[in-house]
Amino acid sequence: MYKINRENLSALFQLIAEKQELYLPVNVANQVNFAPWTEDSNVDLDILKTVKSPKDVFFPQSENLYTVKKENKKYVIKQEELKSQEFVVFGMKACDVQAVRVLDNVFLSQPVDTFYQARRNHGTIVAMACNEPEESCFCKVFGIDCANPLADVSVWMVENELFWKATSEKGEKLTEQVKSLFTKVDETEQNKIETVKENIHNIVEKLPYMNLSLEGWDGNSTSDKFDSELWEELYKPCLACGTCTFVCPTCQCYDIKDYNTGKGIQRYRCWDSCMYSDFTMMAHGNNRTSQMQRFRQRFMHKLVYYPANNNGMYSCVGCGRCVDKCPVSLNIVKVIKSFHNKEDNK
Repeated sequence: MYKINRENLSALFQLIAEKQELYLPVNVANQVNFAPWTEDSNVDLDILKTVKSPKDVFFPQSENLYTVKKENKKYVIKQEELKSQEFVVFGMKACDVQAVRVLDNVFLSQPVDTFYQARRNHGTIVAMACNEPEESCFCKVFGIDCANPLADVSVWMVENELFWKATSEKGEKLTEQVKSLFTKVDETEQNKIETVKENIHNIVEKLPYMNLSLEGWDGNSTSDKFDSELWEELYKPCLACGTCTFVCPTCQCYDIKDYNTGKGIQRYRCWDSCMYSDFTMMAHGNNRTSQMQRFRQRFMHKLVYYPANNNGMYSCVGCGRCVDKCPVSLNIVKVIKSFHNKEDNK
């Protein structure tokens, strides 16, 4: 294990960026999101949650797939090149790291999404512990330890020092690149990490949603939950704005569209939302014709369909972004609690 003083972090970022692209939480107009690092970037490593998750480093909000042009009376198709540049995502939290694993199950299963695969192959994740989890956090419910983030490198901020521990081959390679800036940590200093972890766990235990029960939510409850009359009550405040899907680190719905550049056709894909009435619209119409059905689909997928097909893994990581951002406070926590309360009142 190594450490570096906070005042030397700019030198660390500079050294990483000499050979790789570097993405960090950057404050732009009082909104913090992951963005490419430059020497002028206003980096904010103290932020607990960025507005959007860092998933778009691996699964961009919009990306070109290929271009079609007409040359000499023939149509020429040019596919976009796959990601080949090595890059580092610095400062991801444990919930967002788990979200990438959720996306892996989707995009790396057969048939493999080669655009996503290329980014995963070339990306190194440096995950940071959450020193002060917030009231909207509930990652522990899904078995995630925000005090011990597991990625290629795990880091902890202790007072004015950042402690660094490589946990994979990629992490070791990155450590070799930058260790000239580090000092080794002795056993006494390693105990500081354990104290920090204990403090984080103590905070976690006091959060309001940490005892949220997932009883009855699994891959075996499809009929029971799908046919529940409770959906008709729950969905009514929903504005179908899609905010929950765009801040969610595990949502993977996308659309594919063509754009006429005037010199050819550019095919691209962009994030979409299952909450929109035209999502998966086909020639015959849409198979989910009401907002209730679309609302139900979102939460059934997170809590029932996904675990049914992925060995019990949920497609929610308890980051709490939907809790923070939903304009009508209609989030996954409320859905889970409503079903739990209904069962208690039977």
